[in-house]
Amino acid sequence: MGKTTDKIATSAFFLIFFAAYFSLSQGFYLPGVAPRGFQKNDELQVKVNKLSSTKTQLPYDYYFLDYCKPSKIMNSAENLGEVLRGDRIENSVYLFNMKMGETCKVACRTTLSVEASKRFKQKIDEQYRVNMILDNLPVAVLRNTGGRQPSYEHGFFVGYKKEDKYFINNHLKFKVMYHMDPEEEDARIVGFEVLPHSVNHEYKTWDEKNPRLLTCNPDTKFVPGTYDPQRVGKDKEIIFTYDVSFVPSDIKWASRWDTYLLMNDDQIHWFSIINSLMIVLFLSGMVAMIMMRTLFKDIAYYNQLESQDEAQEETGWKLVHGDVFRPPIRSGLLCVYVGTGVQFFGMAVVTMLFALLGFLSPANRGGLMTAMVLLWVFMGLFAGYSSSRLYKMFKGTNWKKNTMKTAFIFPAVIFSIFFVLNALIWGEKSSGAVPFGTMFALVFLWFGISVPLVFAGGYLGFRKTAIEDPVKTTKIPRQIPEQAWYMQPVFSILIGGVLPFGAVFIELFFILTSIWLNQFYYIFGFLFIVFVILLITCAEITIVLCYFQLCSEDYQWWWRAYLTAGSSALYLFLYSVFYFFTKLEITKLVSGILYFGYMSIVSYAFFVLTGTIGFYACFWFVHKIYSSVKID
Repeated sequence: MGKTTDKIATSAFFLIFFAAYFSLSQGFYLPGVAPRGFQKNDELQVKVNKLSSTKTQLPYDYYFLDYCKPSKIMNSAENLGEVLRGDRIENSVYLFNMKMGETCKVACRTTLSVEASKRFKQKIDEQYRVNMILDNLPVAVLRNTGGRQPSYEHGFFVGYKKEDKYFINNHLKFKVMYHMDPEEEDARIVGFEVLPHSVNHEYKTWDEKNPRLLTCNPDTKFVPGTYDPQRVGKDKEIIFTYDVSFVPSDIKWASRWDTYLLMNDDQIHWFSIINSLMIVLFLSGMVAMIMMRTLFKDIAYYNQLESQDEAQEETGWKLVHGDVFRPPIRSGLLCVYVGTGVQFFGMAVVTMLFALLGFLSPANRGGLMTAMVLLWVFMGLFAGYSSSRLYKMFKGTNWKKNTMKTAFIFPAVIFSIFFVLNALIWGEKSSGAVPFGTMFALVFLWFGISVPLVFAGGYLGFRKTAIEDPVKTTKIPRQIPEQAWYMQPVFSILIGGVLPFGAVFIELFFILTSIWLNQFYYIFGFLFIVFVILLITCAEITIVLCYFQLCSEDYQWWWRAYLTAGSSALYLFLYSVFYFFTKLEITKLVSGILYFGYMSIVSYAFFVLTGTIGFYACFWFVHKIYSSVKID
């Protein structure tokens, strides 16, 4: 039997090693490794990404609108994260030659049909932005910051509306910034900006091979603001043009993403994080000090009792020693949720460690999501192991049934919600809808890899020696005395979730902003600090409330320990509701359903994670205190 266990453990280790390697190759990015530079006249291909809007949260393919199309549209290779995010990266008609400026170059001419005109107007009303990419840099529009540090917005608007008339941004002024490599004399692109304009172009006769416009041509100075804008309407002829200029820059290639990552007000971010950090650390220190002093006195006092009569006269947590390790109601379900929480914890820790080491970068689109999905799948080994260990401690015998629940309950809930939301996105004809092939790949990762690993972990965990209780459990349960109102389960559970939520809600604001307002999030150092504070806070608040519960002679602490820390997810969801009505401008019903659907998934995952942290902290605490006293 020992050899079989060793073989399973070795196989599981190699599977996780393969997962880490695959995650690195698919979802991570090694910083500071610059690609080959460009020589003068080298061709630069501008790629087009999705159309995005913070008002609808529904991405669309660039060619959903009647923009200029190349003779053959080719998709760039996409990873799992890009597909889940709705990214569709394709080639375009915008071609540059390195260090060769262009003025009013014609991209194409098109006449809008009734349907095309309607689509343009709809996307203008919904404030959609066009996203483009050059040398893996997203196009950005410079904001007017009044002389302060430059700030950028992702992409440019499809058009604008003025006095019930719709105008399209059909002329783009591109600015490409490059940095010269003194060693190789190559130019590396370090910036990609655009200034969109609406221009009603005019011409005498149209020559497809060499179109000449009256409004602008390479021989005249073109000032877009001096011409009438281009309206959108039925049978309107639209000519798409662009300028491109190349500007040398002192920004080095390794620092070219810094400008994109500074789209938020850093001073407010730093102040908020430090303020939250100091408050939570102060509260945690106070709680730890009170707990340690009170508990040491209790243990010393109980150990000094000389007679059995004196012990029987005492009240407090020692009196429930015969019931404190009694298996709870629905112990199997508790094992399932604890195992799932361990799976989440492993995924979060490994992801953040790779981020702190500098492997994650926004330059690798979809990398973070790809890595999280793969790490979640391969952390199933630890889910099965921890679930089975706890299940065996509760004197469970059917470990296969318990492992099956661990492998299916949480993913089934998430997948069901995700499937319904994906159907809604599909109905809106959005590129954010996950295609059938990707859905099949997700199901394969679940059934083909995650489930076997959960069973492997469950087998290993159940073969281990059961965790021994420090005290014996009596056959007859002790009657629980009537509790004070402030010790009622609902009240104490809800109170317990306030402090963990307080530890993360400042950082939560920036995370929600990056997700729903199309901003980058790359301050993983702060995120890791907040995560550590969350761990400490969940552990301490659960231990304190568990101690008070045991002192009031209520020994049913198993589920309450889990729910106390897990209740912070309720506050997270309520905060997301507040964020929806105060920060977002979503008015579309489908978009609202998508927001609350995805936030319910996030809150559910947060519940599982924090609940497991609180449970294990309380489990360690109870084991520790009952091992420290003399029980006759």
